[in-house]
Amino acid sequence: MTDVTQIRSASLLDRLDEAAIASAAPSQAELMTELRIKGRPGWTSRLPPSLAAFVTNPKGMAGVTILLAMILFSIFAPMFSEYNPHRRAGKPHVMPGYEHVLGTTRMGKDVFTQVAYGGRISLAVGFGAGIAAAVIGLGIGIAAGYFGGKIDDILTFFVNVVLVLPGLPLIIVIASLVDSAGPLVIGIVLALTGWGWPARTIRTQTLSLRTREFVLSAELMGEKKWRIIFKEIFPNMLSFFMGGLVLGTISAILAEAALSFIGLGDPNAVTWGTMLYWAQNNMALQVGAWWEIWPPAIAIMLTGAALVLVNFAVDEITNPQLKASRKIGRIKRFLKRRGRSADVF
Repeated sequence: MTDVTQIRSASLLDRLDEAAIASAAPSQAELMTELRIKGRPGWTSRLPPSLAAFVTNPKGMAGVTILLAMILFSIFAPMFSEYNPHRRAGKPHVMPGYEHVLGTTRMGKDVFTQVAYGGRISLAVGFGAGIAAAVIGLGIGIAAGYFGGKIDDILTFFVNVVLVLPGLPLIIVIASLVDSAGPLVIGIVLALTGWGWPARTIRTQTLSLRTREFVLSAELMGEKKWRIIFKEIFPNMLSFFMGGLVLGTISAILAEAALSFIGLGDPNAVTWGTMLYWAQNNMALQVGAWWEIWPPAIAIMLTGAALVLVNFAVDEITNPQLKASRKIGRIKRFLKRRGRSADVF
């Protein structure tokens, strides 16, 4: 009889301990709040997982919003300004005001209009050269890493040749031969000389992927080469492709601005770089006309920052190790606040 009473009392104590633990345990809402996990909005459930993860990523959406604003601002420039960017719109060096939002240049041209129209060429050169370099690097890198053999040797040789070709000095030489290098020439040269590093990085990753189980399984099942490349290998290269695209675009925008600033571009073209070039020639800083310099400079910085934010977001989504390490860090901090041991990680 004593044993039965002890068993019943022991089971009762166990239930009381479990009830106490359950009452002390945080709820799901508290856990999500402390771990900074935000619930996905209902409408994102209709999107693909990768797209839904990007849409709910604050960095990615901030970068996309800034980029879209810059692109739309440049495309619909006539709707925002009635002036012609190549013609005089007012008196020289008028400070920003109601009639001229960002003031005028020494030649009397409206700065706001030039920033809007200049974004067309600067963004076209940047995105054109960046996308072309990233696509060429992706194709050559995957082909060299997956097929191997003589194809790898030949493509690697061309990659090494491109890596030693300096883009900016080559444009300087071309500019000296043709008096001035226009935006199209700058974009083509940057695209043809900027795919080396993306190709080498993607080739290295492809070499490690082609021996993975999912690739070998697809080959044993008789899948075609192009299908294996697009279905099995390319999705794992998205982060490297976006990294090459972002870096190539930023480099192209900065290169065009730098070449135009030092006078090697087409001075008659309206770009953010030529705006800085004319501001320097017109001694804008010496006369205190800061509005000639800051608008194009800020436009370049905003575009670069937006691209970097997009790259961060894509890297967080497509890189499982980075995502896991950040989540583990949050869990460790959560356990420390609760007085629990985090040595298991």
